[in-house]
Amino acid sequence: MKKLLWLIPISILLYACPHESAVPLEARPVEPVDSTLLGYWYGIVKDGSDYFGIEALDITQNSDSTYAIIRYGKAAKGDIILPDTSYFTGYISYVNGQRFMNVEGSIVLVTTRGKKPPEIKTQKVFYLANFSLQRDTLTMKTITENFSPSRRGFATPEELKQTVISLTGQGKNIYDDLYALSYRKIPRPKPLKPF
Repeated sequence: MKKLLWLIPISILLYACPHESAVPLEARPVEPVDSTLLGYWYGIVKDGSDYFGIEALDITQNSDSTYAIIRYGKAAKGDIILPDTSYFTGYISYVNGQRFMNVEGSIVLVTTRGKKPPEIKTQKVFYLANFSLQRDTLTMKTITENFSPSRRGFATPEELKQTVISLTGQGKNIYDDLYALSYRKIPRPKPLKPF
């Protein structure tokens, strides 16, 4: 029996049911880093229930074509507060003129085996989000878990990209509209001084 022990989701995807892919939209980064994405971004997530979250993205340049993304988050549901920090690598792909962020993360899978110690595996996954930037607002729309009617995994980046092209070309909504997130660019907070 497999159990998901620990999931390192991207901030833009944490609160939705994002599509976890074994492959990205592009096999490797090819687009140069867009310097307008670099910085500290702040957002508030509310899903209509008693759940809300505060999160920040710290996006820095990792290489000529990749970003280092740190997600700082704190979620609250009722009396429970869940703080977390996650680390990702991302890069941009274009699909029919739209920009997507391929976000590489990992999940830890635990398989229980009766009285034997559990088997623990780390698996690389990609989360995919369409994004736009207008002035100081970054808007992200994640590709939802069940965006593909076949609900199967994709073997190659080209196969995934062609499915996205086909579905968006047919006017299908592949995004989780409830969890489209907006972030405002703010100055990076200064670290607190110790007591």
